[in-house]
Amino acid sequence: MPSQDGGGWARASTSQVVRTVAAALLTTAVVLGALFLIWQVRTFVGWFVIALFLAAVLNPAVNWLQRRHRLIKRPIAIALTYLGLVVALIFIVGIFLPLLVDQINGFTKFVNTAAQAPEGPTEYIKGLAKQNGLGGLVQRIDVELSDLRKQLGDLVGNLFSASGQIAVSAAGFLAALATVLTLTFFLILGSERYVNAGVGLFAQRHQPLVRRILGQAAGAVSGYVTGNLAISLICGVTTFVVLLLLGMPYAAPLALLVAVLDLIPLVGATLGGALLVIVGLFVEPWKAVVLLIFVLVYQQVESNFLQPLVYSQAVQLNGLVILIALLVGGQLLGIPGALLAIPVAEIIRILVTEILAYRRSRQEASGPAVVSSPPTISE
Repeated sequence: MPSQDGGGWARASTSQVVRTVAAALLTTAVVLGALFLIWQVRTFVGWFVIALFLAAVLNPAVNWLQRRHRLIKRPIAIALTYLGLVVALIFIVGIFLPLLVDQINGFTKFVNTAAQAPEGPTEYIKGLAKQNGLGGLVQRIDVELSDLRKQLGDLVGNLFSASGQIAVSAAGFLAALATVLTLTFFLILGSERYVNAGVGLFAQRHQPLVRRILGQAAGAVSGYVTGNLAISLICGVTTFVVLLLLGMPYAAPLALLVAVLDLIPLVGATLGGALLVIVGLFVEPWKAVVLLIFVLVYQQVESNFLQPLVYSQAVQLNGLVILIALLVGGQLLGIPGALLAIPVAEIIRILVTEILAYRRSRQEASGPAVVSSPPTISE
């Protein structure tokens, strides 16, 4: 260590320099090793983060069951919560699955038939363009349109040839889902114990602050996730009703896809609306116009009424922060990162806000308590 008389490292002993350099190298090696291990188990880390979010969402329901029925133990309350989710999913799937499967099969047959037919989709697109006064444009891109049938045929062929990979991916998804649900179960089961253990790592004077941050973060995650799912459900049901009224083909798959896209903040509703307008253009142009009007009106209702109503108690972020969080989350983890970006940003905001408020309160409390009296003038 450098000496206090201004000599610096030049006056430090060799053993002190060696110990300092060794400590720095050891710290660097430990940090790099920890980062390497995290990277090696990044899949499990992702599952654990998802389980944490699910635990934050489901924990209020489990606590409500225990408060409502005091004889119900916590494992039974968790099992009942899982059972309620399964029943709700079965109910939804039982209503939409037969129609969804039928329409997906019909859509697949339509694409396959159109790709293999002599006229194919090329002549249909040419006729649609001529009806709307775009015949000259079609002539200029006729080469690209002539290749469309071959490309669609290759696409369908690749889809069916990849059925084995799809089965493997489905098995991997089921294994990941089982792992996440198991982690969520144990996180909810010992939530109080884990929170107390985590809070106990901090000094006694900091423990109320840490507990308050954890409570606010859990409330923000729960409110955001449940609100986002509710808004997506409303979007999907509304879209399905509008498509049925317009007589659009494949209404159920389109509504389901729009609802899933609506889960992505900021851009999801726009992507789903653009998909509806494009499909409507290929069915009948006037239906595309009606769908465009519907998309514009619904986006205004969702952004100005539904989102403020649902998110007002969960998220307090401005548009720029939300956009930056979405871009960073999307770059890091893709679509899952974009879905988790806003609650993570809200947790960071809560953390910074609470720490700054705590520091201000500590500074005010440690200020001078006694005001010095003015000096007396001696006679």
